[in-house]
Amino acid sequence: MATLELRNVNKTYGSGLADTLKDIELKIDSGEFLILVGPSGCGKSTLMNCIAGLEGISGGAILVDGADISGQSPKDRDIAMVFQSYALYPTMSVRDNIAFGLKIRKMAPADIETEVARVAKLLQIEHLLARKPGQLSGGQQQRVAMGRALARRPKIYLFDEPLSNLDAKLRVEMRTEIKLMHQRLKTTTVYVTHDQIEAMTLGDKVAVMKDGVIQQFGTPQQIYNDPANLFVASFIGSPPMNFIPLRLQRRDGQLWALLDSGQARCELPLGEMEEGLEHREVILGVRPEQIQLANGSELPSIRAEVEVTEPTGPDTLVFVNLNQTKVCCRLAPDAAPQIGETLALQFDPSKVLLFDAHSGERLGGLGKTRAIERATNVAQFKGR
Repeated sequence: MATLELRNVNKTYGSGLADTLKDIELKIDSGEFLILVGPSGCGKSTLMNCIAGLEGISGGAILVDGADISGQSPKDRDIAMVFQSYALYPTMSVRDNIAFGLKIRKMAPADIETEVARVAKLLQIEHLLARKPGQLSGGQQQRVAMGRALARRPKIYLFDEPLSNLDAKLRVEMRTEIKLMHQRLKTTTVYVTHDQIEAMTLGDKVAVMKDGVIQQFGTPQQIYNDPANLFVASFIGSPPMNFIPLRLQRRDGQLWALLDSGQARCELPLGEMEEGLEHREVILGVRPEQIQLANGSELPSIRAEVEVTEPTGPDTLVFVNLNQTKVCCRLAPDAAPQIGETLALQFDPSKVLLFDAHSGERLGGLGKTRAIERATNVAQFKGR
């Protein structure tokens, strides 16, 4: 196990070209599982290659256990990498693929056999050791690729979108296997993916990237509940966060958000916030599961017509129109409203977020930190 720290890491591919990586600052403790997540072209695989030493950095430093490894070759970094393409040797058996790196290190044959047996048992591929990669399924090949990395017992594991070539069911199974493996081995791990579900379920820490810049770094819960900007809020979550354009009104020293379904209107109390917000174009963000059927509580509610329903099994996604925007509500499966039916939906003002419509940045410090303060304003709404 090892700590990993990136200090002001930059990467550019030539003079006059835009930086692929811009001032990357990250630090994870020994044994932690870091997810690098973002859309294609955001720089996450480039950052992974820089950590592995497959690409050099243009500035900054990469430290393992406090030692700068930026100038070391890949073989000297004690880092093992699992590639998206598996990169197995097609003419070698599974046993020889796993043992290859150990032979290069001139480990004793008896020790190699012991290590191969250990890894094969860990990944449940003992019955595949005599086969060639061409005789294996995608999931089995991925296990072999993981086994080759595990056999080295490195300080750090790197996974570069290892599940992207698998079908949906197998992806879920392998995701669970990777998490169980990490819980057993406790080895520091960096995992690249564009799949935000993998990011939320696997990582101890998540770094969300866009255009070579880390937009937010924190725990999955922090990223989900308190996104730093509109991009993070839209990228993390399935189904994604709803974004409703609106203008704020200030009354009695407090801000109010007006929602209009075409059938009714509703005001959400947002509490005392900075001056001038009522003059800006604002996006209100709310997660689908935070819009519920009205239950007679004091929370603000609005009547809206159901336009589309999508039963998913564990819940039902219901789409309505608010402020001329399609809004998704995540309801219990037994709700199952009909298209055209009118529902009374309620919002908890303590859980909505505000974003600047132009910059995408969070406004007003909204989120859980203001939950108690704004909850006291809900009672003032009743009777309006």
